Amino acid sequence: MDDRLTDLAGRRAVVTGATNGLGLATARRLAHAGLRVVLAVRDTDLGARRAREFGGDCEVLPLDLADLASVRRFAELLDGPIDYLINNAGVFPHQHRRTADGFELGIGTNFLGPFALTNLLLPRVERQIVMVASDAHRGAKALDPDDLDLEQARWSPPRAYARSKLAVMLWGLELDRRLRAVGSPVTAMMTTPGWVASNISNKPRLGIAHKLVQGAASRFANDIDAGAQTTLYCLTEPIPPGSYVGVDGIWALRGQPVLFGRSTAACDFGVAGRLWSRAEMLTGTAWPV
Repeated sequence: MDDRLTDLAGRRAVVTGATNGLGLATARRLAHAGLRVVLAVRDTDLGARRAREFGGDCEVLPLDLADLASVRRFAELLDGPIDYLINNAGVFPHQHRRTADGFELGIGTNFLGPFALTNLLLPRVERQIVMVASDAHRGAKALDPDDLDLEQARWSPPRAYARSKLAVMLWGLELDRRLRAVGSPVTAMMTTPGWVASNISNKPRLGIAHKLVQGAASRFANDIDAGAQTTLYCLTEPIPPGSYVGVDGIWALRGQPVLFGRSTAACDFGVAGRLWSRAEMLTGTAWPV
């Protein structure tokens, strides 16, 4: 894969959440391969430090996906064309909180923020959009676009996370359909990295749980570099538009990138269309093509 990545040298990639975890590993590999990388991050000081560590041609711009005003500022600050938009950043909502715009934290950060960002940037994207989803989407059997904030259903961290990732899967389904319908050269892909030993559980009041998770992950999960392979696979391999890429190991926890199946709920074009309309209304952004 390294040789195929270097074939992309000189192209420009935007990577959200590029200071830690999968985003860090993805941005680092792209920078080492000679791509021009925009690190779209909440902490620009840490972003600048990562850029120095990566070397190559890196640009750091502020972006908080839990704040639509920040999303719009990012789109205004970013100049020029984009070859690859990698919607990597995400959150596991450990507490029942809301974004700056009043959305439930998981759905707001993992879906509505990236949805708005992609709509705003799409006229400048020339090759590919990759959405980092999760096979945790299978934990959500259905999604009601009229109750994205879980006001009519019981809230829990796993439920909120699974629903947010199902929303990403349905968004990707509809985005792929729309791109094909207009004959766009841009393709949309979705990925799941498997189980990754990242810092997602490193949150206040989760110290012991984080240590337990990290201990198990160090033995049974992908490290961040292996987890980033599914995203990089989308950039380098001749796979069909709209593909969902996962890993080939036991229980899809770790392994090499491979085309993957998705849940029945993630294949519902009717719900995907309704979700898109609802997201446009909530974010104030629209399909720009």
